[in-house]
Amino acid sequence: MSSLAAARADNFYYPPEWTPKQGSLNKFHGQHALRERARKLDQGILIIRFEMPYNIWCGGCNSMIAKGVRFNAEKKQVGNYYSTKIWSFTMKAACCRQEIVIQTDPKNCEYVIISGAQRKTEEYDIEDAETFELPADEEKGKLADPFYRLEHQEKDMQKKKEAEPVLVRLQRLSDSRHADDYSRNRTLRAQLRSQKKRVAEEENVSRKMGLGIRLLPAAQEDSAAAARMKFSSKFEKNRRDKRALIHASSIFNGSSTSSMPDKKRLDLESKRRKICASAASNILAGSFKPSSWSRSAANSSRLEGTSVTARRL
Repeated sequence: MSSLAAARADNFYYPPEWTPKQGSLNKFHGQHALRERARKLDQGILIIRFEMPYNIWCGGCNSMIAKGVRFNAEKKQVGNYYSTKIWSFTMKAACCRQEIVIQTDPKNCEYVIISGAQRKTEEYDIEDAETFELPADEEKGKLADPFYRLEHQEKDMQKKKEAEPVLVRLQRLSDSRHADDYSRNRTLRAQLRSQKKRVAEEENVSRKMGLGIRLLPAAQEDSAAAARMKFSSKFEKNRRDKRALIHASSIFNGSSTSSMPDKKRLDLESKRRKICASAASNILAGSFKPSSWSRSAANSSRLEGTSVTARRL
């Protein structure tokens, strides 16, 4: 063994006080080899892990316990069917601690619920499930008769011809799907990449709009519903009136343009706006050059300043 812990875990560690006359290690420690599972072994009960063989309804709370759910069950022998033992499994449901007892049925090769639950009946149509109905035990015995087999041979051949196209089509579809694993894997990975890319784009758009959730792609129904949406006529009328008033009003104070015609006044105002916009853009760009009038005004201000200083002196 590689270590003492591994040796003790495998029950190969023999303490110094142990002697071969004392028997096995379990007898030396005064315990059973199955530990807690054998605490009721004197009553003929062994604790095992039992797996539910089919879907059942709990008798205590009427909840469904699915097939394959595992329980810690007490296993004990309750009888014999010829030389085969009949075992009983007692367990408690996790939903309401209802005690459920299930026994084996060697005659019918199945499990039978004794108490605490009820088996869930699951029926289905053979045609809807697209399966074949297996012959009963009586018909299986009759198939040994050559006359009976000859009588039903035509029906069996007819059923085979009807089911053959479906089986051939399913086989062909299965072969086409699993013929080239590489191409199928590549197609699937391409679909996943495109899906991840689309999700990332949608999250980016939602983040730009300040939303904490991802928006789904636009649908034709949403566009049609938005086009059919109409706001109140009073709101639209007020908005149009305010915009018309803003466009018609002057940006200058005074009544110098009040006597002008409307068309001429609007043209003049548009020209003034263009001149002001170009001047503002030049100032922001740093390419503004003072005009001759501004230069003369600057010179005159310098002369006035020098005359004032001369008077003071």
